[in-house]
Amino acid sequence: MIIKSATFICSNTKISALPIANMPEYAFIGRSNVGKSSLINMLVNQHGLAKTSQKPGKTQLINHFLINEKWYIVDLPGYGYAKVSKSSRENWEKFIRNYITKRESLQCVFVLIDSRLEPQKIDLEFCCWMGEIQIPFVLAFTKADKQSTTKTDQNVAAFKKALGGWFEEIPPSFVTSAEKSVGRDQILDFIDQVNLDFAMPVLTPKTDF
Repeated sequence: MIIKSATFICSNTKISALPIANMPEYAFIGRSNVGKSSLINMLVNQHGLAKTSQKPGKTQLINHFLINEKWYIVDLPGYGYAKVSKSSRENWEKFIRNYITKRESLQCVFVLIDSRLEPQKIDLEFCCWMGEIQIPFVLAFTKADKQSTTKTDQNVAAFKKALGGWFEEIPPSFVTSAEKSVGRDQILDFIDQVNLDFAMPVLTPKTDF
């Protein structure tokens, strides 16, 4: 897939204010500071489209980016950032759940995992929740350039093994590096293939949540 255009469309906390669900969407989510914005910028080859920050928890909205005028990348707030108020965290979690469970045009969720770390409970729990609600998801292991290939392979294998305790079949996975564009072609090819099977969803009346 060749990326010809990538445009910021809107930021929201309410499903009722999102763009009409008439094009395929791919949501990106992970623990705070997992490298989500950097990965999105790498995929679209546009530095600064998704805002990066050294401060975890910066993304607090649902951000829509229209790609090639045909499909959306959706940047979701990171989960698991402790240094926010309990009420703020609960509100974020509520609209994340609402988006994932109610968005008709959502095709797949990219769950980002820091490849430098051993399996983290919060990542495994989020993947299990995705499985429970039967939302298609894939794994994107980030920051592979920060360590040896051997170490990355070990951590990826460990995560898949841990996930195997809950899943009969492990979802597809990609090893990525935003700095070196590792995994870019593979992810875009995956999205391109899914887009081929996109069917216009039957839209339900929007409610204010």
